[in-house]
Amino acid sequence: MTTPVFVSFDYDHDARLKDLLVGQAKHSDTPFTIADWSVKSASAGWKEDARARIRRADQVIVLCGRNMGSASGVNIEIELARSERTPYFLLAGYDDSTKPSGASASDKLYKWTWDNLKALISGSR
Repeated sequence: MTTPVFVSFDYDHDARLKDLLVGQAKHSDTPFTIADWSVKSASAGWKEDARARIRRADQVIVLCGRNMGSASGVNIEIELARSERTPYFLLAGYDDSTKPSGASASDKLYKWTWDNLKALISGSR
């Protein structure tokens, strides 16, 4: 059985990273399914919509790019994951990726490799 995940990413700068992750999720030995991903439009009820999506997931993958300082939606999704007690981890999309400002100081930014991703999904952190 695979783990349903919510994918948080910066829509303005890193939609391509999400596309790459969706492609990886199609591999036959993938230990996760993408249950949902970030809400693009900042409508009046987007936070509750994101909360509902995070609740449906067993884990949150935070795809980190180069502009995470301006990714306010990602910071809110991390906060929602914490409040829902949904585990999350930070996955570096680039060699020079940065952590979102909403991440804890103790949150590690993991290199995005197939082996790392499978290990992180299985709880190796």
